[in-house]
Amino acid sequence: MADAIGFFRLSCGRWRSQRSSHHLLHRQAEAGSSFIEVVELEASDPQLVAIAELHGEDPGNLVGGCRVRWSGSMAWDKAGEAHEGESVFALIPTDTLGREGLLLRDRGYAETAPVAGRFAMDERDALLLTTAYETMNSLERFSFAGPNVRLRTSTVEGLSNTASFCIETRIEGAAASSSAAAPLKETTAAGSSGAVNPRESVSLLGW
Repeated sequence: MADAIGFFRLSCGRWRSQRSSHHLLHRQAEAGSSFIEVVELEASDPQLVAIAELHGEDPGNLVGGCRVRWSGSMAWDKAGEAHEGESVFALIPTDTLGREGLLLRDRGYAETAPVAGRFAMDERDALLLTTAYETMNSLERFSFAGPNVRLRTSTVEGLSNTASFCIETRIEGAAASSSAAAPLKETTAAGSSGAVNPRESVSLLGW
């Protein structure tokens, strides 16, 4: 894997994610599942340009980005509770190889305000993502076990202290495109208040 944008391009499409979250405070594990759609956006896309300007960055440094939609459920969900949303993120490398830099978003996953994280690729070509929120910090590691299988581990410290492991499998024949996407299957009812939810999946890509 040459650079981070290549990693994200390989991530484009529709995925089914199975997650196990360990709530350290309660010493209990919670299972969950979600469906994710990742669509590539070119560096010149107006959405990415707007995000760069929102964060005070030069749009000329963009190398691309994605639009991500997600819909999922967790074992402890109450009636009517949902985990779904959509976000756009932009990549700006800070090195000459494009293997580390800034990940800018129009909204966070733990908080709905715009947020900037950092990405870096390790010696095994896994992608490390870090994000600092007002009430918590998250660290994630993404890696491919094959072109259609991804693994993710994450830890969240602060208001919520959790450790999670996800296995994500590509849904064949459902590649995403830059056009308006059809609704995600098995979606749940919309329900986002904008407040911090300690049980929300705190992920830069919505996983």
